[in-house]
Amino acid sequence: MVCLGNICRSPLAQGILEKYAPNDWVIDSAGTSGWHADERPDTRSILTAKERGINIDQQRSRTVTIADFEDFDILFAMDSSNYSNLIQLAPSQAAKQKVRLILNESYPGENRQVPDPYTGGQQGFTEVYALLDEAIQSFLKTH
Repeated sequence: MVCLGNICRSPLAQGILEKYAPNDWVIDSAGTSGWHADERPDTRSILTAKERGINIDQQRSRTVTIADFEDFDILFAMDSSNYSNLIQLAPSQAAKQKVRLILNESYPGENRQVPDPYTGGQQGFTEVYALLDEAIQSFLKTH
């Protein structure tokens, strides 16, 4: 799960997928910037997740690495900017094939964006949670 700072959208997406995915899946999140390195998720993300029975308190922000393209089968980008950043970082054509826009799981081929709720209020985080939950549920139905 990849967003810009790895403190709002991608930690929520990681928490949601961890809640529903098989226990043997390795799930992580990262950001394409290092702006919040080693910080906890945004308090609003933590609260949004907690209200839905998900604990993301232990997560810490990190930057995407080349190793992520080897370690993970799919890298879900939250928006087109992060998608482009991942494609540029990908070390090979095969690695580029692992990068997907997450909302294409629930809205195939529409290339919708998960809005960044960072500069808004709590309602934005609630909306982001709903979008991510729907996308993840759609993904899990086919995997």
